[in-house]
Amino acid sequence: MRSIWPATFVAALVSIEPSFAQKIVDPNAVAPEYREAAEKRRAEQIKQRECAHKADEAKVIPRDRTAYLIKCLAEDGPAPTAADARR
Repeated sequence: MRSIWPATFVAALVSIEPSFAQKIVDPNAVAPEYREAAEKRRAEQIKQRECAHKADEAKVIPRDRTAYLIKCLAEDGPAPTAADARR
């Protein structure tokens, strides 16, 4: 009976692990005064996901992944938002 608990704990942890991921911000779900900030955050999150996808495709090893992501984000520069397009 004692050996079942560690296996149960690991199974529970693995099943809830995806819920720790940060969700992409929906600018329409926030108050109007925070919408511009939400649009900027969403653009930043999308850019981060694109760089992470590029790292996965390039098969970057975990040791070098952070440096790769920082370089990728720096190369792209600031992402244009919907607020910038209205100007």
